[in-house]
Amino acid sequence: MLARILQDTRTERVILGLILFNAVTLGLEAEPAVLAAGWGPLLETLDAAILSVFVLELAARISVQRLRFFRDPWNLFDFVVIGFALVPATGSLSVLRALRVLRVLRLVTVIPSLKRVVNGLITALPGMGSILILLLLVFYVFSVMGAKLYGPTKPELFGGLGAAAYSLFQVMTFDDWSGGIVKPLMETHPLAWLFFIAFMLLSSFMALNLFIGVVVSALDDETGDDVPKLLRDPDADRLIAEELAALRQEIAALRRERDPHSAPSSG
Repeated sequence: MLARILQDTRTERVILGLILFNAVTLGLEAEPAVLAAGWGPLLETLDAAILSVFVLELAARISVQRLRFFRDPWNLFDFVVIGFALVPATGSLSVLRALRVLRVLRLVTVIPSLKRVVNGLITALPGMGSILILLLLVFYVFSVMGAKLYGPTKPELFGGLGAAAYSLFQVMTFDDWSGGIVKPLMETHPLAWLFFIAFMLLSSFMALNLFIGVVVSALDDETGDDVPKLLRDPDADRLIAEELAALRQEIAALRRERDPHSAPSSG
């Protein structure tokens, strides 16, 4: 009985609606104008009521699934998120009160399409790690070169390895890179633009496209699991032709059994 209730689509819709409503109430609690209007106690009451529903739903799932509940990473995610919400946010633990907004992340476990996207991102992490190492190598090489070339001229930007890396990160993110970094350097180093263009091509454009390629490939593999394997088989046309030929032979054999004097099919 309890398992049927949990698997009912109406139950899933109610939980999804409560998650969205709770996201709105948590956002309203962060608005000073709403709190000044005296809505704070009502919002806290609604938050406590919704949390009670989430706890009951989680307890019901644990009672139905028992040990199987803790073998599913998404169930553990729900368990941790609700656990953070139950920690008393008083005294030194008052900072945990802000973690209540993590309940909004339960949308990932409720909506299958979001779950597939997150699975794809997790699958892409190893490839992204390799690209990150490559990006760090590029940063290190250009930081050392920048400190050697431009440190004496602009010590506030390239006076050390850390300062040079920070300035290059600003260049990579296009945060006032031209007027704040490159043009002042070009007053004393006219060819400095070559150094920064080369760095931007390697970091911003190349690395970003590599990241996008790895993520898109992982998402394609993850969402491709819902597609029948035959449709993703490069030899699908050949397999279909073989199946059609076999069906024609079976039909011809049935016709011969029914009428031995009939001419064989030419199909």
